[in-house]
Amino acid sequence: MGGFSLLSRSTKPIYAKVSTMEADLDRIVLERTWTGRNLFDAVCRIIGLREVWFFGLQFTNKKRIPCWLQMDKTICSQDVPNESDGSLHFLFLVKFYPEDVEPELILDLTRHLFFLQIKQAILSMDLYCSPEASVLLASFAVQAMHGDCTDDVGPLDLEKLLPKSVIDQYDMSADMWRERIKRWWMNNAGQTREEAEMEYLRVAQDLEMYGILYYPICNKKETDLHLGISAQGLGIYKGGNRITPRPFFSWSEIKNIQFKSKKRLFHMKTVDKSTISFRSRECSIDSSILDLCIGTHNLYLRRRQPDTLEVQQMKAQAKEERQRRQQEMAKLLHEREERLQAEKECNELKAKMERMNLELNKAQETIRRAEETNDQLSEKARHSEQEALLLHKKASEAEAECHRLSMSHVKSEEALLLMERKAREAEIYAQRISMSLADVSLETNRKPHYSSQTALVVDPMWAGPPTSLSTGNGGIMSNAGSHHQLMTLDAFGNPYAGSGMTSMTTSALMTPQPRQIPTRPPPPHLQQQANHQQNVNIGPPNGYYGQISQHPAPPDPSIGQLYELQNIRGELEKSRNEYAQRARMFKEHLEELRRDIDGLKRDNSGATREYDVIHAQNVALGLDKFSTMRMSMRGAPRQRVETFDGM
Repeated sequence: MGGFSLLSRSTKPIYAKVSTMEADLDRIVLERTWTGRNLFDAVCRIIGLREVWFFGLQFTNKKRIPCWLQMDKTICSQDVPNESDGSLHFLFLVKFYPEDVEPELILDLTRHLFFLQIKQAILSMDLYCSPEASVLLASFAVQAMHGDCTDDVGPLDLEKLLPKSVIDQYDMSADMWRERIKRWWMNNAGQTREEAEMEYLRVAQDLEMYGILYYPICNKKETDLHLGISAQGLGIYKGGNRITPRPFFSWSEIKNIQFKSKKRLFHMKTVDKSTISFRSRECSIDSSILDLCIGTHNLYLRRRQPDTLEVQQMKAQAKEERQRRQQEMAKLLHEREERLQAEKECNELKAKMERMNLELNKAQETIRRAEETNDQLSEKARHSEQEALLLHKKASEAEAECHRLSMSHVKSEEALLLMERKAREAEIYAQRISMSLADVSLETNRKPHYSSQTALVVDPMWAGPPTSLSTGNGGIMSNAGSHHQLMTLDAFGNPYAGSGMTSMTTSALMTPQPRQIPTRPPPPHLQQQANHQQNVNIGPPNGYYGQISQHPAPPDPSIGQLYELQNIRGELEKSRNEYAQRARMFKEHLEELRRDIDGLKRDNSGATREYDVIHAQNVALGLDKFSTMRMSMRGAPRQRVETFDGM
């Protein structure tokens, strides 16, 4: 029974929990004989990682110091503490950094893990980032997470984009930060997630503390220093300054590194046979320092050697995947352009339909108004017709009245003539009476006068002069003549015009017709010459017919090699120009961002860290990460070794 219990205790499984930057792997069953390499390979298989040489497993020992899991030792022999549930907790992190991220990071998963870890290091302020670079990196991070800038994206979460130290340095509200990030985010339109993450890493690798792992050490004088291990070499940092190394040794100057466990001393030999000796402040990190130095130096040598078959295969697959993605992106852009064009045409058609609807409404309104006007005109025409009928009736009555008056006038003229005739007759009768009276008076004179003789009274009406009747007759004739003239006028009150005037006016209004001049055909000899020229122009150029086709000579193989060499040189020159252009644009962007936010910086320097002061001094001197590194490498290695020993 006791043996069974011992067997059960000895066969109790061990579980490991591995946290990557993207997900957590819970309850990975471990065997007691497993080394760090076995667990690392198991995690890489689970997440599908192939570029395994950049990564490692990190744990926090019992002294709360982060350490790297040794690959050649068993897990149980290392100082890995148990969690509350009895499992072992590890972090899957980037352990070795490349010198240049673009050519060395081949697969998308590797690049994505790098992006997540660098972003987390900046937000946690473990990796110093200047304020202007923080805004630029935030724009690439937003492009990688959300794509192109649209109004559908809600307010940005600044805690996941900018470090707290940057926000505290400036008197800017959250909306002002969002507005500046969005302004630079709009410049990244069209970038895919992979391109945005690569741009993020290109900018991040130029930060002063990028890719450097710091460990506390001391020299022979027990001076507190920090050893910075990076892909370029080893740097020595004094005090709180982890930006400017004093001094710096590149991997090409380092011959080997040894560690003596008894004395806990590291010995680094340079190419000029000088030696640097130092030790770490904590014995638990000695193996991590040695492992990092050896692994980083091996990668440095590996970069300068031809690629292995595995790397060549991965690069070929990555190139095919990149081409496929570019084709899909081009197809997507083409479809997007077509969709935008279709939407534009649809909007234009909608606008055209709206305009046509407006025009139709206007036309309907015009038709309605025209109908109303037509009704009004019809009503007016009806009234006018009634008025015309009434006027016609009145005109007929007036004409009848005129006819009646004319007849009355004729009758009055006849009566007048009759009266004139009677007056003449009366005048003749009166003359006769007067003549008879004269005769009587003569007889009376001859006879004796009688007292009872009576006088004859003549009416004054008959006593007028003889010419008065003729004058009255003349007046009557004149009136008759004027009435005859009125009867000869036309309907418009004008004298009647003869047919000669009408024909003259009609002939004057007729427009003359142009006279057509008949064309005469050209002479026969000129027409034949023109036809000959036309046939000559239409035909093929001189010398075309009768040419003998010759087969080209076989190509020279050396010409193809020259073309290939020229293509390679052209690609190198193109990549060099692109890199110089990107570097120039990066500096311009940083300078623009710096000018934009410098005016809003707070006066009090409570939130300003020592790194900000050092970075501002380097910017004022025109120094960056690599120029500072070159300045720290001045002089021979022996001189820098003496500088290290004298610190």
